Amino acid sequence: MSLLADLRRRFARPPEPVRAAVTADPDERVLAWGALTRDAGWLVATSRGLRQVAPDGAGSVLPWHEVGSARWAATADGGGTFTVTPLTEVEPGVQARLPAVRHVLADAGDLPAVVRRRVDQTVVTSRRSPLPGRGGVILVARRVPGQAAREWTVVFDDDSDRDDPAARETARRKLAEAVAAEQPD
Repeated sequence: MSLLADLRRRFARPPEPVRAAVTADPDERVLAWGALTRDAGWLVATSRGLRQVAPDGAGSVLPWHEVGSARWAATADGGGTFTVTPLTEVEPGVQARLPAVRHVLADAGDLPAVVRRRVDQTVVTSRRSPLPGRGGVILVARRVPGQAAREWTVVFDDDSDRDDPAARETARRKLAEAVAAEQPD
């Protein structure tokens, strides 16, 4: 890409449907966007989260603290594929991975770098801990907008382990230990 084309892209305004979708929330602002293939709209990184905007302006936002993972695979033409795995709270302190969603972009622009930075900024700490017998859990402390305290959650490697009483008790204990270790005396 030429320097001139790069400068144009960096200082370009978001497409009108993207601007319209974001103006509903006065505190939300567009950080980067990429055009989806087949004129399917845009994938947009905003101050609130990762937003998919259809050509008609309809769409939804996945808050940054609910992004479990976002994997980027670039292509030589400036596009690529984002595979995003959202998280959902299944009970207090426990999150589960939802099915991954693929977003194929014709032009990604600065979107991959912005998404990486935003997801990384929400995670304060993350550590994997084994469960008795098999599998494990990931203990994660995240920054959640509007909350002063970090939010600790546990994500099981295998959702079926949530039904195992021994695994649940181990996860609950490990989460309590992690939270207690963070508390000042």
